[in-house]
Amino acid sequence: MKQAVMTSPGVIEFRDVPVPKPGPNEVLIRVRRIGVCGSDIHVRHGRHPFTSYPVVQGHEFSGVLEAVGKRVKGLRPGQKVTATPQIVCGRCAPCRRGDYHICDVLRVQGFQAPGCAQEFFLARADQIVPLPASFSFEQGALVEPAAVGVHTVSRAGAMAGTNVAVLGAGPIGNLVGQAARAAGAKVLMTDISEYRLEIARRCGLRSVSLAGRETLKDASERVFGAKGFQKAFECAGAEAAINEAIDAIQKGGTIVAVGVYGDRPRVNMGLVQDRELTLTGTLMYQKRDFVKAVRLMRSGALVTAPLETAHFPFEEYRAAYDYADREGERSMKIFVDLETN
Repeated sequence: MKQAVMTSPGVIEFRDVPVPKPGPNEVLIRVRRIGVCGSDIHVRHGRHPFTSYPVVQGHEFSGVLEAVGKRVKGLRPGQKVTATPQIVCGRCAPCRRGDYHICDVLRVQGFQAPGCAQEFFLARADQIVPLPASFSFEQGALVEPAAVGVHTVSRAGAMAGTNVAVLGAGPIGNLVGQAARAAGAKVLMTDISEYRLEIARRCGLRSVSLAGRETLKDASERVFGAKGFQKAFECAGAEAAINEAIDAIQKGGTIVAVGVYGDRPRVNMGLVQDRELTLTGTLMYQKRDFVKAVRLMRSGALVTAPLETAHFPFEEYRAAYDYADREGERSMKIFVDLETN
């Protein structure tokens, strides 16, 4: 089978390797779509702090079960599936209390362990999330970022009847906004990109604000009135954005840091203390978030088609990254395709 290996930043080598055989508790997946994530682009440029080379990338994907191990129950060849990419120890304090997604020795396939950038991918049966037969392979590959949105929203507590600001309308911010809306919140999306705000509108997130032309305080008053917003999700990974959220949110509110910060931000902790704000983080997801994401996508509560930007064949993996770099804000979700028919 063909396998794409990033041997050093930006250098992808295609290798022919044997097709793996599933063990008793494993399954073999024929990969059909791979989504390109912003973290993958960081690896491409040598800027991911926790990835070394060579590495087989890919953690957002969908495919079809090719074979299942002899002890695997409830799964069968021919099913559409995706899978969680975490490898955890099961023994550390976070794992023992059920927070395995922040395992002390967490490894993520595509970064610290081989990912799905290959024709066939081996996974543990307990990683598998079945997909509805009606799902496109594009939808299947978008379950992973949708699960990020679902988990992120769960970090802020009850949503029903609340006003929410989402700062950053890239793919993750968009899906966070949609997950908050699905949970009963009224959502304001902000971004510096008109294009990404238009994608948000196409996904049903009608209340938007172009940062730079309108302050978050002014946008909040326009959309929410005097009540303002009680919860915020900072999805841009920008110092200015998280401080704007701290400055504008209602006293006693909750802010979730979602974006990845390249540099250590200076945060106005005086306001966090004085206004009794809750400032919390979020990382990845659990399997239950994947399951909920599938349910929300199937019901139409999460709309993903407007996020689909471009497709590249597997042999043009590097061209997919070139496209992401070139298009910038106009690149939402790029797919690498295996077997397009």
